[in-house]
Amino acid sequence: MINLKENGEFDSSGLLFFIYRWRKTLIIVFVMAVIASWIFSSPFFITPKYQSSVIMFPVATNSISKALISQKSGIKEDILGFGEEEQAEQMLQILNSNRIRDRIIAKYDLLNHYDIKPGSKYRMTRLIREYENNITFRRTEYMAVKISVLDKDPVMAADIASSISELMDSTKNLMQKERSMMALKIVDTKYHELQREINQIVDSLRVLGKLGVHDYESQSEVLNQQLAIAISKNDKQAINALEKKMSVLAEYGSIFLSLKNTLEYKTEQITLLKAKYEEAKVDAEQELPQKFIVNSAYVAEKKSYPVRWMIVVVSTLSALMLTIICIIIMESFSKFLRSSN
Repeated sequence: MINLKENGEFDSSGLLFFIYRWRKTLIIVFVMAVIASWIFSSPFFITPKYQSSVIMFPVATNSISKALISQKSGIKEDILGFGEEEQAEQMLQILNSNRIRDRIIAKYDLLNHYDIKPGSKYRMTRLIREYENNITFRRTEYMAVKISVLDKDPVMAADIASSISELMDSTKNLMQKERSMMALKIVDTKYHELQREINQIVDSLRVLGKLGVHDYESQSEVLNQQLAIAISKNDKQAINALEKKMSVLAEYGSIFLSLKNTLEYKTEQITLLKAKYEEAKVDAEQELPQKFIVNSAYVAEKKSYPVRWMIVVVSTLSALMLTIICIIIMESFSKFLRSSN
């Protein structure tokens, strides 16, 4: 049927002769394949589906406090920055999570919408398979994320796509809030614990103040000067009074110094901890959008599935190829029978 010339070039005369000889059969198969594929790709056999999509960019920052109120150099992030590959991959993982899937299934009653009987066997497996076939997420070449929804109802497709993009915000915020609430609790506990320690130190310094110990360094210097003057004047009454004060100062002076140094250290600590407390409180109580919407979902006017012309072309070509293969097999078998006889 297909020959090669002596110089190795392809000779199509055999193929053309074969097609011409079987032209009636091939024309009949061609016409029947076109008609059959056009009929079986119609809405009577394949439910048409409409596509809606949302394209969005992830944000660059995850922490509100670091983006807005952090005073540490190098920590402050750009709240208006677009995310890159890492943030896009995180967004895809969240979109594929069962948190979003289960909420979409419940909100739009997809079990009934996909005509799956509640009491049927493996209903959840079928439901998840339908969900994954109709709802897809992918990263674009520009590091954005595209949500695509196919559905027999164009309004439903647009609503589901919009709802998924909204759930992206609430789901990620909820995940972060669970962690930030724990962080706030830890910082809050430590902050109030440190505040109690400072209050105890202040109370102890107040008691020492009642005993006459207010400032060990300056008091010691002043008392020594006054004692020297009293001794030079031989004022025994003043000497006794000053020695009594110095004995109290000597007894409690070291405690005063220790408490004073500790108070200074813990005051610095609580200042830093208060800043962390404010940051943790912002992260736990405030929310920001986790995405930038580039294209919003809209109700499609034309169906996206099935593509009837593609089905017709592929089916017709497949039918012709199968017919040609069958004819070749039949001719080869006939030659074999004739040669054997």
